[in-house]
Amino acid sequence: MSGQTQRLNVVPTVTMLGVMKARLIGATRGHALLKKKSDALTVQFRAILKKIVEAKTSMGDAMRNSSFSLAEAKYVAGDGVRHVVLQSVRSASLRVRSHQENVAGVKLPKFTHFVDPAAGSAAGPSNASPSLTGLARGGQQVAACRAAHVKAIEVLVELASLQTSFLTLDEAIKTTNRRVNALENVVKPRLENTISYIKGELDELEREDFFRLKKIQGYKKREIERQMIAAKQFAEEQLAEEVALKRGISVGAATNMLVAVVETISCDAGAPESHLFIEWRRFCFRQ
Repeated sequence: MSGQTQRLNVVPTVTMLGVMKARLIGATRGHALLKKKSDALTVQFRAILKKIVEAKTSMGDAMRNSSFSLAEAKYVAGDGVRHVVLQSVRSASLRVRSHQENVAGVKLPKFTHFVDPAAGSAAGPSNASPSLTGLARGGQQVAACRAAHVKAIEVLVELASLQTSFLTLDEAIKTTNRRVNALENVVKPRLENTISYIKGELDELEREDFFRLKKIQGYKKREIERQMIAAKQFAEEQLAEEVALKRGISVGAATNMLVAVVETISCDAGAPESHLFIEWRRFCFRQ
């Protein structure tokens, strides 16, 4: 696209030039802030990606250990241990809490696990303590199986939190980068082209005004000269008529006498025209 098409359609005035400069300053500051935000989000994104890789490695080990511990508990305590566990637990004691973490203006969801003490405090035979499960046989393997599954749940909760934050950050980084590119490649060049256009138009208007003033000054100067010449001719005619009446000669002869006397007196280079007329009047009335 050419520079003419990448500018705003505005009226080239001084006020609009100030508005465009203010908008360019705002766009520059916004671009710098969004660039810093993108860098901060990218750093956090890479840190979360590293944690996800570590969490997935830990998840594999935790899931493998929990599967092996469950097989051991079934082998030692028998298949009936599953029914015993289900009957002894009414509600889950391990729960997940969600909250938000603000990173450079982006709210990232976070999940944390915690043990609810109220879940295992209810009285009744169906809420027997998990430590008593498998007391007849295989109690140690059942406890180990429970601990392994708790560890697996902790790793899964952490991985879910990291992956959710990862997706949120990825979308935020894409949006921020689009805004940065739009400001850098569209908004700022368009404002700069608009400012250049307004400056060029204002300079052209200034040159036109200067040329117009010169023309007006020249016209006024010529008009003043024309008026001075007309006034001079009128004064000469009036003076010639006055001399003709005083001396009783024709107006043409009086005019010729006026020209001769003026040429004689004007030998003085510093004498203005008003002095010439005064000397002429003295000469005429002295004769």
